[in-house]
Order: sequence, then C-alpha cells, then structure tokens
Amino acid sequence: MSIRNLDDLLAEGVSGRRVLVRADLNVPLDKQTGEITDDGRIRAVLPTLGALVSAGAKVVVCSHLGRPKGAPDPQFSLRPVAGRLGELLDAPVHFAEDTVGDSARSTVDALADGQVALLENLRFNKGETSKDDAERGAFADQLAAFGDAYVDDAFGAVHRKHASVYDVPARLPHVAGRLVLREVEVLSKLTGRPERPYVVVLGGSKVSDKLAVIEALLPTVDRLLIGGGMCFTFLKAQGHEVGTSLLEEEMVETCRNLLERSGGKIMLPVDVVAADAFSPDAAHDTVRADGIPSHRLGLDIGPETVAGFAAALSQAKTIFWNGPMGVFEMAPFAAGTRGLAEAITKADAFSVVGGGDSAAAVRSLGLDESGFDHISTGGGASLEYLEGKTLPGIAALEK
Repeated sequence: MSIRNLDDLLAEGVSGRRVLVRADLNVPLDKQTGEITDDGRIRAVLPTLGALVSAGAKVVVCSHLGRPKGAPDPQFSLRPVAGRLGELLDAPVHFAEDTVGDSARSTVDALADGQVALLENLRFNKGETSKDDAERGAFADQLAAFGDAYVDDAFGAVHRKHASVYDVPARLPHVAGRLVLREVEVLSKLTGRPERPYVVVLGGSKVSDKLAVIEALLPTVDRLLIGGGMCFTFLKAQGHEVGTSLLEEEMVETCRNLLERSGGKIMLPVDVVAADAFSPDAAHDTVRADGIPSHRLGLDIGPETVAGFAAALSQAKTIFWNGPMGVFEMAPFAAGTRGLAEAITKADAFSVVGGGDSAAAVRSLGLDESGFDHISTGGGASLEYLEGKTLPGIAALEK
C-alpha cells in the first residue's frame, strides 16, 4: 500500500500549520437524553489527534453523525461529541456551529498552536454526500480551505465516495492517520495469507447484506460459522421449518447453492432460542434448529450451537467475526453472542472483530476488549475490504 502516513507528516513539521482531520465520530446517542452511549469511535482517533496536538498543529476535526438530509438537524449535532472529545483530550475542543460557514471560519481562524476545533456535522451540507461531482467538489473546496494538510483517520467512512473522504485529499497534501493505517494493515493479513485454520463467523440480520463477502470468503476460509437472523434463510434452504423467524424468501435458493458449493465449510446452528414475540418479556425456550414451532421466531443461537462454534474456533489460528449471533440488546437473547465472543478470546488465534454491531456487542456486554487482537471501527468498510472492493477513501490516499 503506497500511502504516506501520519509519521511522514509529523516529520515534515506541523507546528503552526492547520491540519484537517477526517474522523469517524458517528457515535450512538441516547434518544431521550442525547448522551453518548458508546464513545469507542472517539477513543479510536485519540492517538492521531494527540500526536498532532503535541506537535503544535492547529487541528480541525470534521465528521458526520447519523443520516440527516443535507440540512441542519439538532438531533444529529456533534456538540455532545465535542464535549466528550475535550474530556478525553483533557483540553477544550472549540466547536463550530456550522460546517463551512461564518462560525466555522471564525473558529478555525482563532485556533492557537496545539488547539483543536470540531466542525458541525458534515452531512448538514448536501454537498458532502452528493453524487454530482461538481456539487461535491464545491463543498470539498470549502473544507480544504481549512487545512494546510489532510489526515484521514475515518476508516468507518472510507467506503463512501463523499466530499470529505474522496475529494478533499485531491486538494491537499494527504496522509493516513494511525487508525486507518492499523485497520488496513490488519485486514491485509486476512486477505493475504492468513495463518490456518482460518475461521470466519458471520451474523446479523440479512443474508443479502453479507452475500458478497460470503462469496468472496468461501474459497479462502476453512470454516464459515453462520448465526444471527441470517441463519434462518440458510435453515429454510435445508428444508427446515423456521416459524416466524426473519426470512429472506428470495434468498433461499441462493443459500441452497452456497451450501452445495461450500464443501461442508458452512456450519449452521443446531439449536436456537425461540420466542413467542420480538420482546425481552416474551415466553421463550431452546428448540432444535430443524424444528422451530410455526408460531415462534428464533432470536439467538442455542447453547449446543455455542459449544459447536467454540469447538471450531478453538482449532483456529485466524478468526474474523462480523455480526451478532442474536438480539443481544435484549438480555434473554444475548447469551449466544456472549458465548461466541468468549470463545474467540480463548482461542489461540489472531482475532479481528469486524466493527459495526459486533464491536457494539463487545462493549455493551462488558467483554474485555483486550481479548481480541483488533476491533475494527468500520463494519461496512471492513466487509467491503474483505470482498476485494476498491474503497474510495483509500484510493484517494494512494494518489
């Protein structure tokens, strides 16, 4: 990978220079209180920001949060993030009330060496996500005016062809931040020559969301363990009753073909936790995966499946996990995801958690993050990397 990194920029000297940092501060917020419920993505960018602050740069951070419709929306403001970032940096973070307007210009202009500013949500400007090159480029021009150099440390956004990710690097000297560099180095191990046996665990709700990565991984993995809502379409493809479980009827034939072509690599649940309704209070029990009652829906993998998956993982030397095994947000249906995660930490293997809901599960279930070799900050980006796709943000840095 021919990308200059943060150390290259620091070696040139950044004291007194404005450095525009694209971070991924898209953290979950409590809908009632507006408080941050998981600050993992903020913590992930601290090594890059701390290095720039220590070197005397004027650091201008930009990020998106949520999916506003190209206009200001208070529920997606980055103001709470500015507060938390300041606590973690142990220094004030100056917050701009807009992205490229008067407040942003005055905030950036007032920065002293070693200070940090955070611009308001990039997606409050429709130019950020526009598919029109000219509109996106015009917004990139405005953003680039805030920096003498550009650092991309937003791995969770590198699969998006957005102004701050794809167009700004063409306008400024650019490098990869420490987070992006680490992510690419780790994922390259998985797409190169991973130590074997190589076991991949996929969960989440839909087969259609993971079809491309399954197709890409099947020829290279030794075992593919499938849980979560997506397993029921595979079970249906085997001819089993799945009750009212999540099912993509149009994907059943595709799953049947994958099972036939897998050469026995795909491992499916043998038991599931089935409930009367999608509720933490619903009546539930463990049933055979080939005999789910017609009025029930599967919401987690069962203990026998956890044991079987753990046995497969115990033999692995390389593990990639993306997607929870059940509805872990509800306590009665969290045991499968917890059991799987604990099995990964016990394996004598290089283990990677592929971001998204898997990373959220590790933190929300109180699991020890140090038990994994790497927890990615980008679920979609990590999957697309493993699929072999060109990621616009990485391609922009390589130019």
